[in-house]
Amino acid sequence: MFLKRFKEKSNKKYFNNVLNQAKRTVPAGKIEAVGILLNFDEFNRYDQLRIAMKNIGFKDNKVRFIAFLEDDKEKPNSWDDFYSEVDFGWKGKIKNPQLEDFISTKFDALISYYKDPIPELDYVTALSNAHFKIGISNHDHRLFDLIIDIESKYLSVFEKELNKYLKVLNKI
Repeated sequence: MFLKRFKEKSNKKYFNNVLNQAKRTVPAGKIEAVGILLNFDEFNRYDQLRIAMKNIGFKDNKVRFIAFLEDDKEKPNSWDDFYSEVDFGWKGKIKNPQLEDFISTKFDALISYYKDPIPELDYVTALSNAHFKIGISNHDHRLFDLIIDIESKYLSVFEKELNKYLKVLNKI
């Protein structure tokens, strides 16, 4: 328990350093490749979110999902990739190769589709090499370039709003 607190504090310090040093620039151009980060316990309607992305105009083969699981023993079969709290070491060290690959992928956009502030989700959002970061949670404004502040259960509203803003920004 005592070491766990030190580990959390170490990761939080690393996370804040990453956010404070980040220089956010959004390149011009259309969004092709999209990464989607989910909290499985909060929202697990993977297929509906995939359909929403298709309705906006993103191709299935250009959309990649990764989900955070509170309990890493209950992994469903239908998801692309998973990670949990145990996949993080000291000072932000990542132990999961799938998570490392997701973070290092240069997505045109990252959609962080979670509302609850969970450090492991925020770490992945902050560390991601995505050019344009979209979120539905406004608990830390340093994480996102575009925030659509709604509950995760309102997927159809999110789809409409995202479509509207991406058209205004000339991203689709």
